[in-house]
Amino acid sequence: MSISGAQAGCYLRATVAYDGTDFCGFQVQSGQRTVQGVLEETLAIITQEQIRVIGAGRTDSGVHAWGQVIAFRTRWRHSLSNLHRGWNALLPDDVTVRSLTEADQGFHPRFSAQSRAYRYAIWNHPMRNPLLQRTVHWVSRSLDVKVMTRAAHLLVGEHDFATFGRPPQGTNTIRRVLCAKWTRQANTFAGDVLCLDIEANAFLYRMVRSIVGTLLQVGTGDLSVEQFAARFAATDRSQAGPTAPAHGLCLMAVRY
Repeated sequence: MSISGAQAGCYLRATVAYDGTDFCGFQVQSGQRTVQGVLEETLAIITQEQIRVIGAGRTDSGVHAWGQVIAFRTRWRHSLSNLHRGWNALLPDDVTVRSLTEADQGFHPRFSAQSRAYRYAIWNHPMRNPLLQRTVHWVSRSLDVKVMTRAAHLLVGEHDFATFGRPPQGTNTIRRVLCAKWTRQANTFAGDVLCLDIEANAFLYRMVRSIVGTLLQVGTGDLSVEQFAARFAATDRSQAGPTAPAHGLCLMAVRY
């Protein structure tokens, strides 16, 4: 597949996966290893251009992604398959470009998004699992998934989520959660891994990790479902439980 309009440049869209353990988040930072920085550095080598990559979301340090979406412009004159293959060959082992396609001119990875889906993974077992330590949060205390499910259901709909985060800009803390459910995912090394799958039109800063930390208090019996509901309704950041660690969180998909 050849790219048209090479002289003026073409607009491309990619889906990227990464293990966030050794990154200081997605957004480029001077003197720090970031996902955006690595993507741009390797693109510069293969295209011989200085290219700015736009991401759908700025994942925090230690947070992973399976479905991060990016876009950029390039004067690349060869096939997309060659660019895709060459780019992945230059990228480090903890980043890969899953797909690369031409994008509509009006597309924006962040502002065109209708929703984002995250997964928080937990290894709930008395003994830690070293094979999961980079991507799954270990909780040794027994968790009552039924009551956690009841509490998570309260999140669905349009609410003020000020208890669980702060807006990345402005003051609006209203968000619409499309789904929030606990599931068990089979894992080769661990049996079942407990996961919170949550999708919303947008998220506050550290909202998912704050929700998970508070739901874990429900699961251990330190907080009742009614107390969780009261803290949620309080729209008071100090009412949230401890923020869950970054390494259990993964951006699974961005919907357009």
